Amino acid sequence: MNTSIAFIGGGNMARSIIGGLLKQGFDTSRLHVSEPYEPTRSALAAELSLDVLDDNIQVAKAGQVWLFAVKPQVMKAVCAELRETAQAHRPLIISIAAGITASQLDAWLGGGLPVVRVMPNTPALLGAGANGLYANARVDDGQKRIAEQLFRATGLCTWIGDEALMDTVTALSGSGPAYVFLLCEAMQAAAEKQGLPADAARALAVQTFVGAAKMLSESGEPADVLRQRVTSPNGTTHAAVTAFEQGGLRSLVQTALDAATARGVALSREND
Repeated sequence: MNTSIAFIGGGNMARSIIGGLLKQGFDTSRLHVSEPYEPTRSALAAELSLDVLDDNIQVAKAGQVWLFAVKPQVMKAVCAELRETAQAHRPLIISIAAGITASQLDAWLGGGLPVVRVMPNTPALLGAGANGLYANARVDDGQKRIAEQLFRATGLCTWIGDEALMDTVTALSGSGPAYVFLLCEAMQAAAEKQGLPADAARALAVQTFVGAAKMLSESGEPADVLRQRVTSPNGTTHAAVTAFEQGGLRSLVQTALDAATARGVALSREND
């Protein structure tokens, strides 16, 4: 890919994308990064051997693709600063900000621009991310390939046809790693309460998640099939799964995803 990319924001997610691109042999001369926070700027420059500036406009002028990796709360102000440059250069706009719609980004940047929204997640830092992507009507096939190639450097990519469902993607995979961490934390604590040493409880809990995820990823079998396969009638697993079901786990998960989705919708309204 010979496209030049301007990263507006140099935090963890930008670093993971840049790191993935560098592992694939991407030309560093085509990577341009702006980051206002000096410690982050210095750390990124040292880690990836890149020039990282504190100048959004200068960096943006060097990119055919602008990748916004800033918080939703500052996106409108950042776009206002870049509006004139966006209209002059007409770049492909990519944003990873939760809750900020393609139409909001387009309007804030002056209108008429191709915009791709991406919802990544933190395992992207390890090349094991899950990315949901949505493109507005101005994004052509070549630009979609560019966006997908960028994020395949961090993991799986799935295109979403209805932008309204990007809030569901945020709730499912964007926030999802925290749910896994919470369940792992709870399992470890329960084992410790029964007397298992903390180091053993952690090691066994973590590897259980790693192994189960590997089975889900590589077996090709649906989660319910794998669950049924390891749940012998009247066995220990059956007892635990029954307790989860009777405790309303499925309903609780639905409530949690509904809450996260609603928060994504609210972020859009709060920052309009």
